[in-house]
Amino acid sequence: MEKHEAFLRIKELTKLLDQWTYEYYVLDNPSVSDAEFDRHMNELMMLEEKFPEYKSKTSPTQRVGGQVQDAFKKIPHKRLMLSLGNAFNEDDLRDFDRKVKAALGKDVVDYVGEVKIDGLGMSLVYDGGELQYCVTRGDGNMGEDVTSNVITISSIPLRVKETRPFEVRGEVYMPLSSLQKLNKIREENGETLLANARNAAAGSIRQLDPKIAASRGLEGFWYYLVNARELGQRYHHEALDFLDGLGFRTNHERRLLHGIDEVIAYVAEYTQKRSSLGYDIDGLVIKVDDIDDYEALGYTAKTPKWAIAYKFPPMEVTTRLKDIFLTVGRTGRITPNAVLEPVRVQGSLVQRATLNNEDFIKEKGLMIGDEVVLRKAADVIPEVVRPLPERRNGSETPFVMAKTCPECGQPLTKVQGLHYCLNQECPSRKIEGIIHFVSRDAMDIDGLGSAVVEELFAEGFIKDIPDLYELYNHAQEIKELDGWGDKAISNMLDAIEESKKKSLERLLFGLGIKEVGSKTAKVLARRYRNLDQYFSLTEEELLKVDDIGPIMAHAIVSFFQDENKKTLIERLRSYNLNFDYLGTDQVDVTNYFYGKTVVLTGALVKYTRNELTAILEGIGAKVSGSVSKKTDVVIAGADAGSKLVKAQELGILVIDEETAIAHLSSLRGI
Repeated sequence: MEKHEAFLRIKELTKLLDQWTYEYYVLDNPSVSDAEFDRHMNELMMLEEKFPEYKSKTSPTQRVGGQVQDAFKKIPHKRLMLSLGNAFNEDDLRDFDRKVKAALGKDVVDYVGEVKIDGLGMSLVYDGGELQYCVTRGDGNMGEDVTSNVITISSIPLRVKETRPFEVRGEVYMPLSSLQKLNKIREENGETLLANARNAAAGSIRQLDPKIAASRGLEGFWYYLVNARELGQRYHHEALDFLDGLGFRTNHERRLLHGIDEVIAYVAEYTQKRSSLGYDIDGLVIKVDDIDDYEALGYTAKTPKWAIAYKFPPMEVTTRLKDIFLTVGRTGRITPNAVLEPVRVQGSLVQRATLNNEDFIKEKGLMIGDEVVLRKAADVIPEVVRPLPERRNGSETPFVMAKTCPECGQPLTKVQGLHYCLNQECPSRKIEGIIHFVSRDAMDIDGLGSAVVEELFAEGFIKDIPDLYELYNHAQEIKELDGWGDKAISNMLDAIEESKKKSLERLLFGLGIKEVGSKTAKVLARRYRNLDQYFSLTEEELLKVDDIGPIMAHAIVSFFQDENKKTLIERLRSYNLNFDYLGTDQVDVTNYFYGKTVVLTGALVKYTRNELTAILEGIGAKVSGSVSKKTDVVIAGADAGSKLVKAQELGILVIDEETAIAHLSSLRGI
């Protein structure tokens, strides 16, 4: 076949396969058999292999998954990818409607109601009729380029007839049928089952190997045309129809609603229908239909004022409380946990739930053997709501709190309603302490998840935190364990070695000092920049540090005066762990922001909110999340909302980002 002939045939096959893919995955109405589709796909793959110069990045053959990546690169959003404000009941929805009508001067407003897919927010960018890239929501300012994974979703058009640039946003999700199929395979392979569709979708999209994403049966719904007005669409419902016409898969559970009463009826209908859909939804989204009203309504710092998310009340199910067992945390705290008859709650199979403490069980009136009502608090954490005493048959037994630790057998101590094991050599405390030390916010050691730590502890390779830095001596023994190969062991040991270079605040947090979280660890590290300084600190001195109170000060001093902790730290020193703060702080008491309480609001340009916060805190400012009389200055970016209004009401100085950067100009790299 000559080159020109090959070019024409590739073009013809691409057009056919695009059409058949759209018919199958979007319209659910295929016009050809699977065999015919596969025959044409194989022909295209062979031609592209023979004539690689004609292989396009948007070819149908790219959907099978390409080259494994090392990491995902960051991409800034062209327009902020904001979250939505929440409504939890009818009063909240009517209040939203009242504010919209007041701002627009209208008696009745038309809305579009849509189901809120429980998946992973995504943006698709097109230009010249072709998909350019796909990016996750990230922090709203910056996301990750996951194009190679997203294009494996067959319903997403790689080419469209609209050649003008545009951006469409939506949600990548895993249908419940795909989750069930995937979990069946994982069960047969002896792998851990995936808890719910949302986590499964997010994990699939973030696989570095696109072939894994391609195998997961993902889907997408697209619900927002970002530059609709530039493409001649005035109304949101028309923009969705426009996306339909371009070949996008939009959700047809949507409805045009005239006035708030129709919104309330729509909410009531889908509160009942939510469990009958083939995918998880965690609420509904209500948007003003007239896009020309968006500018008049405006934005807060985080949310548009022309849309709101209605959150469903937690779904409650009944199951049986089969038993209660105790676990030991890294601080020695004893927590009772419920063993439940497995039950599915909002897409997750739940078999365990925390019961907090002895008093919680007594106040609820729970007995072992009870039928109980279960729900997910904030749609995430399984929570036992109440027992159903009317269903008792006499076989139930009361819970009796143990007097000794379930792991080491030492007596428990009760402090302010909580039980503790004070034995620092308790195996469970050791395991939890190691898991905390290697966690993401602490030393961030890849390859050492909780299951791996438990396995290595059980095998006797690690008994305490410093033993991590001796694991290289056990490499051959670890290799003999199931699931361990040379590459996995090498990666783990490299990550352990790399952790020695981490900055002091990570080590402080990783040590597990009671009351000290990651934020406080950073405050301490900036103030006392070498670990050796902590051995001589007094409670009186610590109380002079912002955000440190008497309880925390006592916990810090007690930790560094404990002989066991001193021995542990000396062992870490012997492995050459860094004990210094490595932050780029350039504390300058003469700087404009030094010692000031600062609030950031609105969209920033040069820096993200987190980046500017780090710079300000680094020079000695305190960055707060809310405006109060103690606020010294507010830095306001575009579309600043309620914080700006409150600052103006209180007469607090407001400056823009450009002025703030001018005040920081003496710092290196600003």
